[in-house]
Amino acid sequence: MEEVNFCRDPADVRAIPGAAKRLARLRELGWAIVIITNQSGIGRGIISMEDYAAVQAELLRQLNGQVDGTYVCPDVPPNISPRRKPGTAMVEEAARELGLDLRRSVFIGDKTIDIECGRNAGMPAFLVRTGHGRHHTGGAADREARDVVEALDWIIDAAVNG
Repeated sequence: MEEVNFCRDPADVRAIPGAAKRLARLRELGWAIVIITNQSGIGRGIISMEDYAAVQAELLRQLNGQVDGTYVCPDVPPNISPRRKPGTAMVEEAARELGLDLRRSVFIGDKTIDIECGRNAGMPAFLVRTGHGRHHTGGAADREARDVVEALDWIIDAAVNG
């Protein structure tokens, strides 16, 4: 979704145009779609778990239900658990619960910790240049994309054409 710092109002949710269509195509190709998210605003008391749940429900609605699972970590640095990205516990939990093969998965994100999380879990990692990715420096990502739609198009093409 478009970046909203500590989003707590479902009215502020804007899915990236075209994302739902690409996610539906990936699911047709047998891919699972998972959201892995750090939400320190919960741990900081900036947003409530109910606010988060309402925002997440609106995002899922805008994505036409094309998400198989959502995993959230409310930890606040420096008091973090292995669930907080770049830790991989949420990824491992999703893999167990949804029967995912992480060697055949891709991690997409807009922050260095997203790239590190994907890499730590053994996946190629895509950096999108939206949200926090606009300010990213360095080249740790396996691939960079203008936005999530461009990243998903690349994954769809690779899935279809090998």
